[in-house]
Amino acid sequence: MAGRLKQPTGRYGGRTAEERQAERRGRFLDAALQLFGDNPGFRSTTVAALSEAAGLSTRQFYEAFRTLEDVLAALHLQVNDWAETAALAALADVDGLPIAERAAAIFRAYAADVTSDPRRVRITFVEIIGVSSRMEEQRLARRARWVDLICAEAEAAAARGEAAQRDYRIAATAFIGSVNGLLHDWSAGWVDATLDQVVEELVRQLLGILRPEGWGPGRS
Repeated sequence: MAGRLKQPTGRYGGRTAEERQAERRGRFLDAALQLFGDNPGFRSTTVAALSEAAGLSTRQFYEAFRTLEDVLAALHLQVNDWAETAALAALADVDGLPIAERAAAIFRAYAADVTSDPRRVRITFVEIIGVSSRMEEQRLARRARWVDLICAEAEAAAARGEAAQRDYRIAATAFIGSVNGLLHDWSAGWVDATLDQVVEELVRQLLGILRPEGWGPGRS
C-alpha cells in the first residue's frame, strides 16, 4: 500500500508553496503601502492591523517577515525600484541624444513615478527617516545609486565634450539632496508650480553643474 501513496507536490489550488508565499508577501506590502504611506503611518501600525488590512493572519505575517521594520525596508526598496525602472526605461528611449534631453527624460520619469502616488512620496521621504541605523543605511545606499547614475551620465557627457571634466561625486550628492527636497515639498503643496516646472528647474540646476560659468567645449 505504501508504494501507491503519492508524494506531496507542494501545490495547493494549482500554486506551489513558494508562489503562495510570494502572493502573501505582496499582499502585506500592498497593505503596508496604504497604512505606512497614509494613515496611521509606520510608527502607529501594529502587526495585527497590517495583517487585517492584508486579509491574512498574524501567523502568516511571521512566516513572511520578522518585524514591521522588515516590511518597511522591503517597501522602501520596492518604491525605489519602481522609480529606478521608470528612469532607466526613459533613459534608454533617449539613447544618443544630448545631455539636456537625457537629463529631462530621467527626471521627468523619476518625478512622475514617485509623485504618482502620495503614499510613495511618504515612504520615500518621510516614514523611513529616523527609524533605525539600519534603515538610515538603506536610505543612503539607495540614494547612492542615484548619485552613481548622475555621475555616470555626467562623465559620459564630459567624454562627449558636453560637460566639464571634473569629479562629480560631491556635486551629484548635493544635487540628489535637492531633488528629494524639492519633490517632497512640491508633493506636500509647499511649492506653487506644475510638475513640469519642477522638472525644468531640476534640469537647469544639473546643467549648471555640468556646464559652470566660463566653461565651453574644448575647455576643462
